[in-house]
Amino acid sequence: MGSSAGCLTAPRLSRRRGGEAQAAGPSPPRICHQREKSCPSPTCSACRLQDRRGGRMAEQPSPAPLGPPTRPRDKWSKKMDFLLSIIGFAVDLGNVWRFPYICYQNGGGAFLIPYTLMAVFGGVPLFYMELALGQFHGTGAIPIWKRICPIFKGVGFAICIIGLYVSFYYNTIIAWALYYFYSSFSGTLPWTSCDNPWNTPSCTSYFGGSNVTWTNSSRSPAEEFYTRKVLEIQKSGGLYDVGGIRWQLLLCLFLIFTVVYFSLWKGVKTSGKVVWVTATLPYVVLLVLLVRGATLPGAWRGVVFYLRPDWGKLLSTAVWVDAAAQIFFSLGPGFGVLLALASYNPFHNNCYRDALVTSAVNCLTSFLSGFVIFTVLGYMAEMRDVEVEDVAKDKGPSLLFITYPEAIANMVGSTFFAIMFFLMVITLGLDSTFGGLEAVITAVMDEYPHVLAPRRELFVLGLIAVCFLGSLTTLTYGGAYVVKLLEEFGAGCSILAVVLLEAIAVSWFYGIQRFSNDVEAMLGFAPGMFWKVCWVAISPAFLAFIIASSLLEQPPLALFDYQYPAWSISVGSLVGASSFVCIPFYMVCKLAGTPGSLKQVRLIGDLRREGVWMY
Repeated sequence: MGSSAGCLTAPRLSRRRGGEAQAAGPSPPRICHQREKSCPSPTCSACRLQDRRGGRMAEQPSPAPLGPPTRPRDKWSKKMDFLLSIIGFAVDLGNVWRFPYICYQNGGGAFLIPYTLMAVFGGVPLFYMELALGQFHGTGAIPIWKRICPIFKGVGFAICIIGLYVSFYYNTIIAWALYYFYSSFSGTLPWTSCDNPWNTPSCTSYFGGSNVTWTNSSRSPAEEFYTRKVLEIQKSGGLYDVGGIRWQLLLCLFLIFTVVYFSLWKGVKTSGKVVWVTATLPYVVLLVLLVRGATLPGAWRGVVFYLRPDWGKLLSTAVWVDAAAQIFFSLGPGFGVLLALASYNPFHNNCYRDALVTSAVNCLTSFLSGFVIFTVLGYMAEMRDVEVEDVAKDKGPSLLFITYPEAIANMVGSTFFAIMFFLMVITLGLDSTFGGLEAVITAVMDEYPHVLAPRRELFVLGLIAVCFLGSLTTLTYGGAYVVKLLEEFGAGCSILAVVLLEAIAVSWFYGIQRFSNDVEAMLGFAPGMFWKVCWVAISPAFLAFIIASSLLEQPPLALFDYQYPAWSISVGSLVGASSFVCIPFYMVCKLAGTPGSLKQVRLIGDLRREGVWMY
């Protein structure tokens, strides 16, 4: 049971990517067969094994060429291109709409304790692991398993399917933001008053009058603009009758996917330049909105409500589950994005430092977003003369498209701040879309390089077309119901189970010592005991904890006043299972199609990893 990446002393077994065999030489250096780099580690067990064999590996027959050489793998033009791409993926809409809500719901400032602990012992180690795996093996989420543990290759296919499901609904949310962005170019924002054709008698505005009575049937102008103008959800009877397609949203989504295509079609050379705008602009807008929010009357009430600690909440298991889920979905290990983006790094890039820096930026951005949101909620509570908790009830898209726009509409300079806010939402969403689709593109192209590498532009166009067609149901009058269903089941427990199996495969099957030697070969130093313990035990336990809690506690699914029927929950469960089922299906096919006993199959896998046989 060797360790490290299997380093070759026999040059005739060394092979460049693309299948070019190398001629034998008199005094070959140790060459890592994975990346053709000199092996700097004196403790590399694979090299020691080869030294003990006295060069007998050279006597093995050279394998036949694998085919014509492919184009050299792309690399990031600059280190900052990679960092901004990682930050842009990790910092997404969830940092703005979910973290503030989860924080105040689970004890305010006290919530930062479980959040920090879950980040340190669960989220960051998994983030670091994926960056190191992608950088060392230099390939995407599907073919990487041939080098780690071939029987788990179904994990790569599951990741790609989950990426498609996410693209079906996530880009529609960006399309909603684009519609708001366009609607903001007016002297008076259309969600300011109740005097519009789409408003109903239930429309009630807190602002502009002192004697306003709010009842359970009252609806704000911002809520009616979102539901009756943007979505036109009143024309749908629910999932039974989603209605026709909103052509305005169809046009918005087409524009979004056009931007995505021309950002990804040439690979990291183009996407690495686009993120200089899309990853940095949200921080400029957040700071502008924070300054504006801090100057509003009642802002301090929102900040106090946001951070006021409720230490009793720490005794609740639900708080720790929410903290674990938030940090996991925020950092995003398991989606294949970190593997893909890191695979374009130089071999000796310091991915350890990258993991720490980007994780810290992500967590601090979530914390900063809380101040941006709650200063405005405090202002709304002051204007309505109610408690902050009475206006801080919305989460998810409702927070972005109802609560915050309502507050902006009643500020001085509302048009400017509305344009800035929705521009931030669009750029936050685009960054995550870039990362998610790049993970699918890299995985599939690396699996079939000879076919797809010369045709990247066409392949990306085909993938974008599939994503666009898959999103059509979310553009109907009842599309919001479909978005909610896909959001809950498309990447819920399935992605948690996928990354759990990934952690187990790397730590237990590939071997934690072998993986540590891989990291040492890249960085010049091995991971400390803390990281090894997290990878082997704590992080898998952390994921199993979230999965078990999510399966045991499933509240009824609802959106606005609509309760999802039982059959829709069954359909959602099938959607979630459809990606995960790739893993056992591939395992069965692999075992059934490989001759010999399980012990022989395992021996063959070990010999391949040691470099005796190539793939």
